[in-house]
Amino acid sequence: MAINKVKFYTEFKKHFGRFTNSQVQGFDAIINEWDRSRLSDLRWLAYMLATAWHETARTMQPIAEYGKGGSRPYGSKIKHSGVRYTTPDKLYYGRGFVQLTWYENYELMGRLLKVDLLRNPELAMNMDVAVKVMFEGMLRGASSIGDFTGKCLEQYFNANVSDPVSARRIINGTDKAQLIAEHYHKFLSCL
Repeated sequence: MAINKVKFYTEFKKHFGRFTNSQVQGFDAIINEWDRSRLSDLRWLAYMLATAWHETARTMQPIAEYGKGGSRPYGSKIKHSGVRYTTPDKLYYGRGFVQLTWYENYELMGRLLKVDLLRNPELAMNMDVAVKVMFEGMLRGASSIGDFTGKCLEQYFNANVSDPVSARRIINGTDKAQLIAEHYHKFLSCL
């Protein structure tokens, strides 16, 4: 069943206030992918929207991490494994709707999505790619696990559990888990 966007944006205004055309483009891209995917658990979509809302600083546009990795290891030429690399001559700081980070994650997502993210990490800023990265990483996609941390939406929202606080582990441990859970409840109401 397709998402009723008129209802979504009407409810959005009640919970979040005004929205920009740029935000609408981002919401529409995510909702359109949801509709194409024929998924049905609206809790998953609500959590995806809440995550993107937080990770993009409410812009709902794929963005580059503020500080571009700064003093974090992935902000220099170090793999998650601790090994230094020289090629490609790129840095793998956060980009996209969910702030994809680390050499290995760009490599994995590129392979799964058939996009050369390792040589062209800036492609994670492309709206279509950013949406696909988010869906692949947060759901049991092509790899059958949540590709960011090994956790996925199906673990936190199913017939036995609905846990938007712990679902933050899909992306980034427990950082801002309560805040994103609050956004989740608002987005679920919008849907």
